[in-house]
Amino acid sequence: MRSLLFVPGDSERKLEKAVTSGADVLLVDLEDSVALDAKQAARDITARFLAAQREVASRPRLYVRVNALDTGKTDADLAAVMAAMPEGIMLPKSASGADVQHLAAKLAVQEAENDIPDGQTRILAVATETAASLFNLGTYQGASPRLEGLTWGAEDLSADIGALASRMPDGAFSEPFRLARNLCLFGAVAAGAAPIDTVFTNFRDMDGLRAEALQALHDGFTAKMAIHPAQVVVINEVFTPSEGEVAKARAVIGAFTAAGNPGVVGLDGEMLDRPHLRRAEKVLARAEAASRS
Repeated sequence: MRSLLFVPGDSERKLEKAVTSGADVLLVDLEDSVALDAKQAARDITARFLAAQREVASRPRLYVRVNALDTGKTDADLAAVMAAMPEGIMLPKSASGADVQHLAAKLAVQEAENDIPDGQTRILAVATETAASLFNLGTYQGASPRLEGLTWGAEDLSADIGALASRMPDGAFSEPFRLARNLCLFGAVAAGAAPIDTVFTNFRDMDGLRAEALQALHDGFTAKMAIHPAQVVVINEVFTPSEGEVAKARAVIGAFTAAGNPGVVGLDGEMLDRPHLRRAEKVLARAEAASRS
């Protein structure tokens, strides 16, 4: 999972176009991109789309972003789409691991009612959209085996704290939002979930997107969300390890294996310890996942 593309759930045209975007995951949206009076139409369109795509061999993984638990709309969203068996559900405005547990319980009921194997439906949580949520990013560890990834968002958080903007004039996130980003990264890794970077909203600025994606990769994120199909190519390129990176990772792992897995080995004049081995293993895991996408 490298790229996750948001698509409005009420647009058949955009959904059909998104299937061929090259994204690893489509995030079919029933939340922010759908007007209040279009929610039911979006549920119906999304359910038909999921059902039509279910048996297609070569397609992105399909997730649905439902409305937040405190809106009273989550149950209607799930009732409309779960029979079509999306691979996962994105939970917006998650306040803590308890919200993931709450959603997991709802999914267990839906799976039982729709003859879906128990635990099959995965969860992605947007975990930084309120000020209070930042204090709870350590609570996702052990919340649910369904939890596949944590991501963060700046727009709802900026509204909650009253920030004039989330980015500085040079395009970089200001300090409150960098804090949210970093806590999300740590919370995801601690929970054994994929750390997923937020969207880059200027969909015409590919250089800016690439720079932000490279920074996310450098810091430990393994994927990034997109709001436009044109962004997918750049994101996939950045989060796919190069041949050189894969070769180096294999050499590191090979050196440890040949030496009987000691604490330290030498390779090409450099002393490597166990953290180097873990990083190499993660590079190969990302490469293997990319090859399956």
